[in-house]
Amino acid sequence: MNDFLELDKLHEECGVIGVYAPGTPAVSQMLCFGLIALQHRGQESAGIAVLKDEKIQYYKEMGLVQEVFNSEILDRLPGDIGIGHVRYSTTGESYVSNAQPLVVRYKGGSIALAHNGNLVNASDIRDRLEDEGSIFQTSIDSEVIANLIARNYHMGMKEAVIESVKEIKGSFALVVMIDHMLIGVRDPHGLRPLSIAKLDGGYVLASETVAHDVVGAEFVRDVEPGEIVIIDKNGIQSIIYDHSCRKSLCSFEYVYFARPDSIIDGKNVFVARKESGKILARENPVDADMVIAVPDSGVAAAIGYAEESGIPYNVGMIKNKYMGRTFIQPDQKSRELAVRLKLNVLKENVDGKRLILIDDSIVRGTTSKRIVGMLKAAGAKEVHIRVSSPPVMHPCYFGIDTPNRIQLVGATHTIDEIRDMVGADSVAYLSVEGLMRSIGDQKPGKCGLCTACFDGDYPMDVPEEANKFMFE
Repeated sequence: MNDFLELDKLHEECGVIGVYAPGTPAVSQMLCFGLIALQHRGQESAGIAVLKDEKIQYYKEMGLVQEVFNSEILDRLPGDIGIGHVRYSTTGESYVSNAQPLVVRYKGGSIALAHNGNLVNASDIRDRLEDEGSIFQTSIDSEVIANLIARNYHMGMKEAVIESVKEIKGSFALVVMIDHMLIGVRDPHGLRPLSIAKLDGGYVLASETVAHDVVGAEFVRDVEPGEIVIIDKNGIQSIIYDHSCRKSLCSFEYVYFARPDSIIDGKNVFVARKESGKILARENPVDADMVIAVPDSGVAAAIGYAEESGIPYNVGMIKNKYMGRTFIQPDQKSRELAVRLKLNVLKENVDGKRLILIDDSIVRGTTSKRIVGMLKAAGAKEVHIRVSSPPVMHPCYFGIDTPNRIQLVGATHTIDEIRDMVGADSVAYLSVEGLMRSIGDQKPGKCGLCTACFDGDYPMDVPEEANKFMFE
């Protein structure tokens, strides 16, 4: 369960990694280290599947990577090829049966699959497959993909994958292990990231480049939207199965999801966040004594805001990095204690100061209210909130755990109402155009980014039944 502070953020669904390294004795260890680097993308469950001598072995459990795996378990997972997954659920309930990788046995052998994203036509395909006799073991949309591949195996595995991914719609970055191949797939819009790196004797696929760094692999390139990469003993084969869609990488990768030391589609995340802070300072200046950040995701933008405004940056709050996960407490007093456990104000720095508080986003506004209260209780004269992204006003159907629209404070309140609700002296957001510029693009809808949660401009039609899996 996520702690109360993190409930006021949007959450990505998961992170994936795949390693192709025949003859390397430590494939499972590399997968484990890579998953630790991707832990921020999902904290509910972790899993690894490996292929050795025609046999797929796997282990998955609820919890953080280092809670799930130890040396003894990893030693029992020798392999030449492997895939791994960390999960934050947006489709299906949070049970170990829904953890990934999924391993599906079929007439020709076994498939292991890990999926980052969300399918908007999963219920239609699932209903059809069940009518045709397919049996599903989980409630997650990822199993639909595995079943499609298994049903198409008679075409040959490469064709089976191609035909299957042509049928699904939504967001997906896939790593698939089948028939001595490691396969990576990115959806035609490129909503979810996936990249390739070279390893001595093999290759690595991962959601973020930080996973490549950890295992000592050299970044090669991003998987292109609508591309399938097939890695086997002959090297890498690239197949473009769809290039008809506009590229729409999720802009929240740069705002919050990705680690700041990652490079996604050629752009360093820290640099983008720092630039967003600079643009925010130009768009929404305010007279103050100090710039502080909501740690850790607001730090890069706060540094940029300070540099652009000339107002000094300093530490205003300390984050407890060793708290781990906490259960959500139902009563008001316990919720307030949970925030204080996660964040503590550095009173000596904020007492008597007019503060500019930089946060990456405000979803419900509940945590912002508590933070402003803590800062003012510590002696802050003024607290001006500046948000390095636009107001979140629309739900996401593509793998982000977005609250119902009625819970999105940006959709239900004016800026003045938000200011009064959280107790700040002022509140201002980065514009959509400013966010585009910070990432290096100019015009929404034409720049290769999805901004639907800000402006409602979805990159594809979203059927009403998409909610069936998203809000179970």
